[in-house]
Amino acid sequence: MADVRILAPGAAVGFVGLGNMGSPMAGRLARAGYAVRGFDADPAARARFAETAAASVTGTAAEAADGAEAVVMMLPDSAIVHSVAVGDGLLARMAEGAVLIDMGSSDPVRTRELASAAADRGVPLVDAPVSGGVTGARQGTLTIMAGGSPEAVAGVRGLLEAFGRVLHVGPVGAGHALKALNNLLSATHLLVSSEAILAGREFGLDPEVMLDAINGSSGRSGSTETKWPRFILNGGFDSGFALRLMLKDMRIAVGLAEAAGRPSRLGEAATGLWARAAELLPEDADHTEIVRWLEAQHDPSAPGS
Repeated sequence: MADVRILAPGAAVGFVGLGNMGSPMAGRLARAGYAVRGFDADPAARARFAETAAASVTGTAAEAADGAEAVVMMLPDSAIVHSVAVGDGLLARMAEGAVLIDMGSSDPVRTRELASAAADRGVPLVDAPVSGGVTGARQGTLTIMAGGSPEAVAGVRGLLEAFGRVLHVGPVGAGHALKALNNLLSATHLLVSSEAILAGREFGLDPEVMLDAINGSSGRSGSTETKWPRFILNGGFDSGFALRLMLKDMRIAVGLAEAAGRPSRLGEAATGLWARAAELLPEDADHTEIVRWLEAQHDPSAPGS
């Protein structure tokens, strides 16, 4: 391995994207001792971050890159990542040797294209999407799936560990590929778990009793252990991860499987059902609201019908 430039506390870090996930993540980075300068397109998000974190905010995304040894992007999709990095001039403002870290759920093909453009400027790119939701972002218990060269990942590992457990999963694009595949699994088992629990409820079973039994049995999953107890049973539907973002990741994963010559038939079917739900549920629906759509199939007066 070549000499590794390690980013330690005290290093200047730009952070672009101060939403449900980005704001607590940037706050943790500031509390870990990094000199964070945050930006979000929403002025209200910038104001909230400035009030709650020991960090400053900038007026543009590009300004967050000024003097930064790394820039973290926590943005919804590849189109927005490209728009910010290239269109808004963030990449052009980054110093040679600084690291660009895409922690959102992007398309791995487009990630590799951006990595090539960044490399031309002497800027390594690490794709480091996360799993663990808003709770994990607040508590620092996220799983970070890092893609990039061994040198680049080693250099930012300490920074990433402020957010949780870091796994180097392969070259650039590997992190985003794995995150999409993970979310395909997550969405598919949430769908089938919800179908089973709703069917049991109609039969007369208590959902809480069902979950207690399932979570001690072979049918358990992250959906039965976390999503149903925390976000669905109480009617909150407030996991902080949007249904349409989940659908976007599912489509990426299905496309990867197809391109690899390993079509995902169950994944395709699940994606089709989530797409139907997205057509009927509100634009800002949380992904756990897939349950509301399932209920509407039985009761036309329910939300999502």
